[in-house]
Amino acid sequence: MKHKLLGLIFSSILILVPALLAAQVVTPAPPPLSARGYLLIDQQSGRVLASKAANERLEPASITKLMTAYAVFRALESGQMELSDQVLVSEKAWRTPGSRMFIEVGTRVSVELLLQGMIVQSGNDASVALAEYVASSEEIFADLMNQLAAELGMTETHYVNSTGLPAEDHYTSAADIAKLAQAIITEYPEYYRWYSQKEFSYNDIKQPNRNSLLWRDPSVDGLKTGYTEAAGYCLASSAVRDGMRLIAVVLGNRSEESRARESQTLLNYGFRFFETRLLYPAGGAVTEARVWKGSRELTELGVKDDFYVTVPKGSYDQLEAAVDVPARLMAPLDPSQQLGQIRVVLDEQALASADLYSLTDVEDGNFWQRSRDTVLLWFE
Repeated sequence: MKHKLLGLIFSSILILVPALLAAQVVTPAPPPLSARGYLLIDQQSGRVLASKAANERLEPASITKLMTAYAVFRALESGQMELSDQVLVSEKAWRTPGSRMFIEVGTRVSVELLLQGMIVQSGNDASVALAEYVASSEEIFADLMNQLAAELGMTETHYVNSTGLPAEDHYTSAADIAKLAQAIITEYPEYYRWYSQKEFSYNDIKQPNRNSLLWRDPSVDGLKTGYTEAAGYCLASSAVRDGMRLIAVVLGNRSEESRARESQTLLNYGFRFFETRLLYPAGGAVTEARVWKGSRELTELGVKDDFYVTVPKGSYDQLEAAVDVPARLMAPLDPSQQLGQIRVVLDEQALASADLYSLTDVEDGNFWQRSRDTVLLWFE
């Protein structure tokens, strides 16, 4: 059953409406890039707008610290720790090679400062200090990172350390990094602001954020760079323009300039040729359906979460929505039951879908209502 999408108001009458005649929207192919793997997605809808080897296992270098931060954010959210907690810096953390926050062994540093030192300065020493504080050792913390990766559906990811320093069996993919970035942005906006911080000072040493897009493009507000000789130059970036947020991931670039330029190219491509619309708000009615033997004959069906769709610019009015609901819904119903699905189609190609739920409880009907519907069903 299909109905035409008209602005943000949708018919609840499930009949076929002829598609409007419109000029075909032409969207150019994504620009070719030199990165070994990359991905461009819309944050809200999750639609992939450009990709190359997005599921290939590659070394992430310091982009690993996105998961280190996510694990710390989880610990903060659960009340296991506070931003003001003072972390004793171990010799291992102090001796960790690579980029540094310049914390000193035997001193105590707050979780908040360590997070900024890791996010802004990419401090490997800060990463290890946080890992040891959360899980008592970096090895146990890596197990926690892998558990969280599995929970987020990061199927091509395995962590060995909290820093991204080269290690056997330490890998991820552009697609998995994008999933992680989505989770950080959605779940922890209060901490995400640190990813747009251009510089940070600790121990009288000021260091700039290595994400040069923060200076080039005011719409960019994150996320994380990475570099090792084996991984090449990597960058996970995100930007917002006119309420539309995109996430770009490039892995294995040849230079710092190349990773910035190609990330900017991806973001510009997405913003130039696509738009994202809210089709159905969470808890809003999509349609209504007949309920048999219930305390009420009709119930409204809707989605649990805001339902967004990303389409080529100029094609929104050509969308069609197909609603699939069982012919017979029998009481009782409650809002936790998945009762159907809404699918959005453009040019006969499925773009997105969402499960439908009853927006209210429907209890068993009284004796008269059940008896009446039993008779009516005989003639159905």
